[in-house]
Amino acid sequence: MKPGMLSVDEALATLLGGAQPVADTEQVATLAASGRVLARPQHSTLNVPSLDNTSMDGYAVHAADCASGEARLPVSQRVVAGSVPQPLARGTAARIFTGAPIPPGADAVVMQELCAQDGDTVTVKHRPEPGEWVRRVGEDIRAGSEILAAGMKLRPQDTGLAASVGLAALPLYRRLKVAVFFTGDELVMPGEPLPPGRIYNSNRYTLNGLLQLFGCEVTDYGIVPDRLDATRAVLREAAAGNDLIVTSGGVSVGEEDHIKPAVEAEGRLSMWKIAVKPGKPLAFGEVNAGGGHKAHFIGLPGNPVSSFATFLIFVRPFILRCQGVDRVEPLSFPLRADFDWQKPDTRREFLRVKLNAGGGLDLFANQSSAVLTSAVWGDGFIDNPARQAIRRGDMVKFLPFSELFK
Repeated sequence: MKPGMLSVDEALATLLGGAQPVADTEQVATLAASGRVLARPQHSTLNVPSLDNTSMDGYAVHAADCASGEARLPVSQRVVAGSVPQPLARGTAARIFTGAPIPPGADAVVMQELCAQDGDTVTVKHRPEPGEWVRRVGEDIRAGSEILAAGMKLRPQDTGLAASVGLAALPLYRRLKVAVFFTGDELVMPGEPLPPGRIYNSNRYTLNGLLQLFGCEVTDYGIVPDRLDATRAVLREAAAGNDLIVTSGGVSVGEEDHIKPAVEAEGRLSMWKIAVKPGKPLAFGEVNAGGGHKAHFIGLPGNPVSSFATFLIFVRPFILRCQGVDRVEPLSFPLRADFDWQKPDTRREFLRVKLNAGGGLDLFANQSSAVLTSAVWGDGFIDNPARQAIRRGDMVKFLPFSELFK
């Protein structure tokens, strides 16, 4: 790593050290809470199941009455889910269906495949053990227990669990408000003519999509002219109503790169060179909005793969932490490299790779930061340490996009 460069871990630690969850919370219907972050832990006020019930269609019995393995028992009642059964007399059986409450006195359920009913009598061709196919009260959730922890990004199964104990609404952190804009007079929007020397603004679509994926309220200010006054004006407007400002391009120190002086004039800025590839230049700071309010600022490089990768490596965990998420590190998996990488960089590399049918990883041939097709083709990154050569068959650290996108 060159002198003056931050490591990826150092940059992440600084970013996360400056991230605080938004203070505002709101009650949101549980039906609409998936993808949002829980602000306070939730406890159950009831047992689940609330009473002993059967997990199988069959016959509720006293296990001791079926010790012969060929017991003939009169069927005394029929019990369906939602009904209230009568006590089960010794020497009888109750026809019962999945989810139905166990009749008082019964201690086992025999699945219907092991029984033969003839009129009002059933032959039980099995020796059940007490408790067989019986779901006990509180087996899933005990009353008073914590079912969901604060700081969770709720998944559909989490909202289902909340609903199972009767929680109709949940306390959530409000959505993070993020402004985004793009610098560069060379940028043109799709649908417009493409003059010589100009390029279409792919980063606008990539970054908007990523911000929406993470549940942010996005305000897109589009392409900002390469002028200091224009950049400062957009920064002031964006800071007034947002928690975070994300930009793409203009984070170098050339004559046409106005991000640094603009943010310094409106707040404060740290320009970082990070020992990461793709990427390296990253800006982090804050913009004053008056009244004591400040908006965080993160400036990303302009090359499309650099912008995409640095968002996932640095902006993603920052946003999650600001949303109130406790665990922001993505899961990684050791997988086999089915290629050779004999010229590693002096920086930590995030190589675009694809899972193959043999359970290994294939490398995209062109790892340039300008080749966005590598990110479309790939299934994720290899997180490769600086100066680390890779030989076919080596185990490497794989970061799937499926983990980085949540």
